[in-house]
Amino acid sequence: MLEAHGYAAAEARARLAPFRFQRRDALDQDVVLQLLHCGICHSDLHFVNNDWGFTRFPVVPGHEIVGRVISAGNNVDKFKVGDLAAIGCLVDSCRRCSPCQVGEEQFCVERPTATYNATERGSSLPTFGGYSNNYVVDQRFALKLSPALDPAAAAPLLCAGITTYSPLRHWKVGPGQKIGVVGLGGLGHIAIKIARAMGAYTVAFTTSPSKFEDARRVGAHEVVLSTDADQMRRQAGSFDFLLDTVSASHDVNALVAMLKRDCTLAMIGMPAQPLAVSAMGLAAGRRSIASSMIGGLRETQEMLDFCATHRIAADIERIEIQQVNEALSRLQRNDVKYRFVIDLASLNA
Repeated sequence: MLEAHGYAAAEARARLAPFRFQRRDALDQDVVLQLLHCGICHSDLHFVNNDWGFTRFPVVPGHEIVGRVISAGNNVDKFKVGDLAAIGCLVDSCRRCSPCQVGEEQFCVERPTATYNATERGSSLPTFGGYSNNYVVDQRFALKLSPALDPAAAAPLLCAGITTYSPLRHWKVGPGQKIGVVGLGGLGHIAIKIARAMGAYTVAFTTSPSKFEDARRVGAHEVVLSTDADQMRRQAGSFDFLLDTVSASHDVNALVAMLKRDCTLAMIGMPAQPLAVSAMGLAAGRRSIASSMIGGLRETQEMLDFCATHRIAADIERIEIQQVNEALSRLQRNDVKYRFVIDLASLNA
């Protein structure tokens, strides 16, 4: 077993504290990473608080991981010692089902193994996440990271990046299209950068006039105040695609009205309460509401390569691991622009 240490929550809503644990033994197809950076995702906060009711305590969060290979098994041909590597939300799957066979491991019919709050396949050993000093992972579930990207700013791409890239790619966003990104936060600011790099005319929707300048800074061609009825009316029926990143309850019918005929609103923000949707608003233009989640390994690698080519990364605030509780409290208040990333150097000292 590999000795490890990090920060864990012992129970719901507890402060994270130093925690020692064991990783599984590395096998011939595995790489061992010394972790360098880990992004803080809003889902980490949900797991710490047990908001979804299935957290397994103690929990070490973190699934936006960048590290350096310090050991490689005999059968590893994807990495060599010294390479940068990244781990996202998944570290295993059944590898046999139809989704796994086509590189969509996120839809594994036997459920993929999550980077934390899960159990290693074939054992009872829990998975612990990236708020820690090391990780053991099969090379298939590790991703290559270009040296063109700053490792810290690239860390949030492993969740926020692929969560926004996947629907933009699936619905074939590209040149000649007008697309809207609803919400300017951890997901929204990356979505704007990616959509613009894909060649689309990109419009940001926000409820905050104070965010107009920032939306343009990260790449929006245009910004719409969604609480202004006149601005919304002028945009009606003009969008080829909308990506909604907002997790709070909001009026999706006003957004549906922005779509052209046969076009889609994809929701990735996941409001806690069911939303009221007008069937007539959908029928009027044969419009659709859909959703999406992370991508599989192939698409995640594609996203990382795309972001390296276009120099896309998250806007981040770096913190030390000892500041993690303050960062989670600030995240609860939405007091971050736009992602926290933990520098894990002190855990490796």
